[in-house]
Formats: sequence, C-alpha cells, structure tokens
Amino acid sequence: MAHNNRFAIFLTFLYAIAGLSAAALVEEQPLVLKYHNGVLLKGNVTVNLIWYGKFTPIQRSVIVDFIRSLNSKDAASSASPSVASWWKTTEKYKGGSSTLVVGKQLLLENYPLGKSLKNPYLRSLSTKLNGGLRSITVILTAKDVTVEGFCMNRCGSHGTSVSKPRRAANGAAYVWVGNSETMCPGYCAWPFHQPIYGPQTPPLVAPNGDVGVDGMIINLATLLANTVTNPFNNGYYQGPPTAPLEAVSACTGIFGSGSYPGYPGQVLVDKTTGSSYNARGLAGRKYLLPAMWDPQTLTCKTLV
Repeated sequence: MAHNNRFAIFLTFLYAIAGLSAAALVEEQPLVLKYHNGVLLKGNVTVNLIWYGKFTPIQRSVIVDFIRSLNSKDAASSASPSVASWWKTTEKYKGGSSTLVVGKQLLLENYPLGKSLKNPYLRSLSTKLNGGLRSITVILTAKDVTVEGFCMNRCGSHGTSVSKPRRAANGAAYVWVGNSETMCPGYCAWPFHQPIYGPQTPPLVAPNGDVGVDGMIINLATLLANTVTNPFNNGYYQGPPTAPLEAVSACTGIFGSGSYPGYPGQVLVDKTTGSSYNARGLAGRKYLLPAMWDPQTLTCKTLV
C-alpha cells in the first residue's frame, strides 16, 4: 500500500475545538521530527495539477498563484510576511531548497470516475500527468466530489503512484486536496468557518473571498511541505509511519503568535475587506498559511 498520509488534522482539531490539549490525554512528548534517512524532494520539482470536477477560472488562478508564490522573487510579493518566506523553512530540512515549478494542468470537468472516489482512484488519477520522479501531481477535487475518508478523518492526503511499499521511492509523489465548501467547511476550512464542535467563535474572513478554496490553500500548503520533506514515508516525521506527524501537520491549528486550542493566533487583517491573512503572494493575493516545524529551533514557526 502506498504511503497515503492522513495528516493529523483530525485529532488535533478535535482537541482544539474541545479546549483540550494532548497532555490532558497522554503525557506530552517533545515535538521532534526525526529524519529516517530517506530521499527528500529537493532542487527543481515539477508540480502538475489535475482539476477533477468543475472549478471556476478564478478558483484555479488563486491556487496556481499560490504555488507560484512559493518561490517568488517578485519584490511586491516578497515583502515580509510572504508565501516565499514561509516556504523557505523547508530549506532547513536536509538537502537544501525545493523549488516548485508549475507544470502541466489537466481539467477533468466531466467526472470520468464519477463523483465518489475511492483511494485507489487517486493513485490512478495521479498517473495521468506523469512528471517523473522529481515531480508532484496535485489532484484537486471539486466541492461536489466525495473522496474516501474526506470530512471524516482527513481533508487531503499524499502518497506515491506505486502501490508496494518497497517500490514507493520509484514512484512519483502525489497530493490530493478536496474542496470542503458544501460538505464540511467547519472541519476542513476552519478557521474560515465555525467549527463543527466546540465553542462557536466567529470565523475569520477568507482572504480570497472563497471559504472552500481558501481552505484548500491551507491543506495544500500542509501537504506540499509534508511531501517534499517526507515523500516516500522515510523522510522527516514523528510517530508511527502509518500516522505520521509531518512538517506542517505537526503544527495543525497554529496560524499566528499566541495561538491556543480553538484560536488560530494573531494574524493580519486587510483594512478594506476585513479578511484575515498572514502571507502575501503574487498578483497582490493574500493567503492564510499554517505554522511549519522548524528543524533548527524545534518549534512550530509562524509568519506573524
């Protein structure tokens, strides 16, 4: 079975909205992601995109602009805090920088596999744009598409196109992220929607005016960082390999300084729109990005 990571948003989210800490249930462990001597995705990495279902041109541009912003040297979008400065933390993991380059895009608006996808379908879809070993194929499913486990124990996943573990490093990496706008925005698009459980605090205003897509950005950012630092289940992670805490999933629910369970932390607010963000990107776009574990400081690093 390919490494099909279910990043640990589920339990952490439940603890957060219930006002519980992990220490209340088990003895708290130091947050140290161990390197397991495997291959990481470093250097130039091609990111191919498969749009499964119907996305508007604006929705696609928000997501593509985000990926392009990860390595941007554009002066306007590089002003701190920026998407690029967030991504630079991945350079602190062994092997140097990971430069993501947008490659091919495939629009599958006619739902060729139906609107209810099983896990094997994701691996099958990932092979439709084979970018080679130094690539990531990102599958983005529309708001009317259900995926096995979606909204129940995950908002996205990453894995490899090869099904047998011993051959995983010979396959290409893939990421899947779903649009939760109509299915579970309180789970997969928090903090842009009131949580499903716990205190019903006012949600933040989505920076691109689209709760589903802005939620996808949070989960896509999480999984891209997790993928380049643990592409084949033998990179950086803490805990069991079947349910690892990875670069960003180890810091779930943290977006700014002063965060605590149920509160994302202090973030920036756009004076015109009232939207919340913590990173600037290309085309004047703003995004809210989760904290990432910093292997130098051994802490969850935020932009603000």
